[in-house]
Amino acid sequence: MMMLKIREPQDSDSKALISLVKGCFEEYEGVYLEPDGLDADLKAYATALRNMSGKGYVLETEEKNIVGLVSGGPTDAEDTYQLKRLYLQADHRGGGTASNLLRLIEQDALAQKNVIFLVLWSDVKFERAHRFYEREGFEKTGKTRELNDISGTVEYEFRKKLR
Repeated sequence: MMMLKIREPQDSDSKALISLVKGCFEEYEGVYLEPDGLDADLKAYATALRNMSGKGYVLETEEKNIVGLVSGGPTDAEDTYQLKRLYLQADHRGGGTASNLLRLIEQDALAQKNVIFLVLWSDVKFERAHRFYEREGFEKTGKTRELNDISGTVEYEFRKKLR
């Protein structure tokens, strides 16, 4: 059985994080990573998380390969925390690992005394992820947003009541 380690991301993880997220995006036609634009935070992810008062975790194999990423942080609404990123390499999906990563962010959200809701935005194309989020208790709010990026991304908002 493969041993996996959870740790906080470091800025030096940049190449591995870009590769992980790019690999997940490549599962969908027309979805592109923008390391010099929308996804520039991945170049120094620990710093980006600190700057937004957020928290994050990477999932690493014994060989130091990063196979998962989850992060979250506060929003402008005092009662709401946002799941920013949740990516898991395809061969690590389906065994509860994503749920365990999500729990880390839920715990971080609940550590904020006024937080009631966890929200996330997800590309309309990410249907497998949507099924996962709904199984985890999230509901679509009916809101969408356009990112005006090279992928022409439109996202759905999902929300989960934590307490």
